Amino acid sequence: MASNSVDMDPDVARRLFEEGATLVLLGVPRGTELGIDCKSWQVGPRFRGVKMIPPGLHFLHYCSVSSINSGGEVGPKTGVFLTLKPREILLANWDPTAEDLDFSASKNEEELTRIRETLQELDPYLGPYPYEVMRKWVSLTDRISEELAKNLQPLSGRVCAFCDVIPELQLRHTKDRAEQPRNDTACQSMKEGLDRLPKMKQREGTELRFSTIPQKTYPPGATPAEITKCSMDLSYALEAVLEKNYKVEPLNLLGELQFAFVCFLLGNVYEGFEHWKQILALLCRAEEAMKKHKELYVGLITVLYHQLGEIPPDFFVDIVSQNNFLTSTLQDFFQFASGPGMDATLRKRAEKFKAHLTKKFRWDFDADLDDCAPVVVELPEGVTVD
Repeated sequence: MASNSVDMDPDVARRLFEEGATLVLLGVPRGTELGIDCKSWQVGPRFRGVKMIPPGLHFLHYCSVSSINSGGEVGPKTGVFLTLKPREILLANWDPTAEDLDFSASKNEEELTRIRETLQELDPYLGPYPYEVMRKWVSLTDRISEELAKNLQPLSGRVCAFCDVIPELQLRHTKDRAEQPRNDTACQSMKEGLDRLPKMKQREGTELRFSTIPQKTYPPGATPAEITKCSMDLSYALEAVLEKNYKVEPLNLLGELQFAFVCFLLGNVYEGFEHWKQILALLCRAEEAMKKHKELYVGLITVLYHQLGEIPPDFFVDIVSQNNFLTSTLQDFFQFASGPGMDATLRKRAEKFKAHLTKKFRWDFDADLDDCAPVVVELPEGVTVD
């Protein structure tokens, strides 16, 4: 594990050496892609872990790699959120069968005592925490508390790039299998082919536990006029999410936004990206809530500033710009933020953020994004177009 760390202030280095946490990771195969927070490496033959880790929240992520004889293929990424205390030692052993780190040794006091006593001998085999990414990591996660991370991550404790799925029907008996569609004849249509596939579900305990975003954005019994209003201004749906999940501290929704983003950016979890989009759309299109929750929206601008600074510009061409999602969503946000009744501080921050994005990504938030949309024209009854 090679480190390209920048020169560290001697006082910082000494403090991290004395107060930093240590991850002892034994048996990790050579060539494994392993990283912590915003930096990753390929594991070398001498690697035994990471030292001088600043106390707080961290994201350990790794991909198993098959042997060179098997082609050296890289497996899907797995991530673990860890909240480390000063001078804490966590011990994990590589499980070659599961191709995963097993942290159960960290609960064995005798093992931990032995490691602590031999830490000086292990020191040459421990890579220093990449301190140069610390500022970036904190800017991406400063709203995620230990409790929030615990509540959002899967019960398994693992954030996996690929879902662990199992059939909805176990089909343990011959009778059950006989009732399923036959697969020994050619399909007559795409639908028939899809219907023959077994219905799958995510294995219990492996799901990310994000807040549920309401599909209906209006209250029960709403009139057509109320449905239209709540579809244009998503404040009702946003307040429902805050009431159910973050009633005491609404700003924790920003922590969930950061958690989803980190799962996507560093954990390669596409579900994280989709949830990030959902929360963002909910926040940016809630005009009345914007007037009520000034701190939430001032915080949102800061969170987005750091997040959008970490994504390469060509990424937007491939994914984010599909259907103009980000530009249209932020256009609504900037329009609402500059409207009547908005807090002056929020309006000023939004104007600066808009100018920053326009300069950096050359996005025009003042253009009419519907200019090129097809126009639907209602023709009088009996009139046809040849």
